[in-house]
Amino acid sequence: MNLVLNSTAEWQREDREHHLHPFTDIAQLSKKGVRIITRADGVYLWDSEGEKIIDGMAGLWCVNVGYGRKELVDAATKQMSELAYYNTFFQTTTMPATALASLLAEVTPEGMNNVFYGNSGSESNDTVARLVWRYWDTMGKTDKKTIISRTNGYHGSTVASASMGGMGYMHKQGPMPIPGFVHIEQPHWYFNAGDMDEDEYGIKAAHKLEEKILELGAENVGAFIGEPIQGAGGVIVPPDSYWPEIQKICRKHDILLVSDEVICGFGRTGEWFGCQSFGFEPDMMTMAKGMSSGYIPISGVMVHDRVVDVLRESGDFNHGYTYSGHPVSSAVAHANISILRDEGIIERVKTEIGPYFQARLREFSDHPLVGQVRGRGLIGALELVKNKETRERFDPAGRAGTICRDHCFENNIIIRATGDAMLFSPPLVITKGEIDELMEKAKKCLDLTAQDVGVI
Repeated sequence: MNLVLNSTAEWQREDREHHLHPFTDIAQLSKKGVRIITRADGVYLWDSEGEKIIDGMAGLWCVNVGYGRKELVDAATKQMSELAYYNTFFQTTTMPATALASLLAEVTPEGMNNVFYGNSGSESNDTVARLVWRYWDTMGKTDKKTIISRTNGYHGSTVASASMGGMGYMHKQGPMPIPGFVHIEQPHWYFNAGDMDEDEYGIKAAHKLEEKILELGAENVGAFIGEPIQGAGGVIVPPDSYWPEIQKICRKHDILLVSDEVICGFGRTGEWFGCQSFGFEPDMMTMAKGMSSGYIPISGVMVHDRVVDVLRESGDFNHGYTYSGHPVSSAVAHANISILRDEGIIERVKTEIGPYFQARLREFSDHPLVGQVRGRGLIGALELVKNKETRERFDPAGRAGTICRDHCFENNIIIRATGDAMLFSPPLVITKGEIDELMEKAKKCLDLTAQDVGVI
């Protein structure tokens, strides 16, 4: 590995010639050249040109405890020196994998006492599909195979998890979705509700699930999966009435309920898990990202006792990964979760820094470009619209978001554009002063965008 290149241009050349990036226009990036990140601390990054950047996205929704936590480095170093790798096949485990499983059982909702490990949210959502199918086969209901999710839901980028998700732009590069995955309306009150109030719309959106179950036949539907807050789909915060009604429908029709906690989990919403913020009790939960604060790849599916009790009678579950329960990843995740718990970080998100962040974010409600502000805890979005009064969108969709994203890039702030929504998800350890800096820079970029699109 060549780490002695002297200039940013040399690194950009090497990257252009040898590195294919995810979710990227290869030709466009090759022409522009990548930004080279060299170090990080707290909520800040530095690039190869010495620019200091505030990270309003916690990496990719994941660096919950912030950058530069020596405790996580030490946990990895210690474990690597003792046992760098062993698998969890062959009727074998390692101490870190088992210790982490025990800790996860402590911090997850009651009844979630078993975990199946993976390496990414995508892998764990593939695992969800396998678990759902195996569960119903064991119950003798072998036709209950279809999994329902939502338009613009994101559940990963493998073939199965991308099919499970509802991202049309991914399906176009298919053939996807593959059979067995169908989608219903996302609970986007701002654009979908018309004159309904939020709670009324939440019930209506939830009943899109029941309509789909009845269309397919409950005897053919195995599960419904959703993110408590849709992250990559635009930080879509459902009305409070939505999730309890979803749970009621799933119980009524004997459908497993799965909460994709890859983004919301480990404190993002002010509770340990998003399902706790919205008042529902899933049969399974997918976890990744904040599980290790992104320091090392690891993921998992927490499975409720009522499902595990059935699976215990199912014989071999022919599924798994070489790195399931990797000892180094497990040790780092254990140290990370301990920091979240012992330092009271999640309680601080709930009672102090989350409310401050949401209050500052809502100051943008009066901005001429912002149609809606939405969020919970330390996740939020600004919906950019052409006309605030009529909620008219930009044409083409994503035009304003792309312009704003580029202004953010130039002004050393990282927030994400999804369509014309600007998304925020900073590290959970962010301070009030750093939130002020984040908002000041965001305002500058919004003002520049408003000038560019003629909304002033």
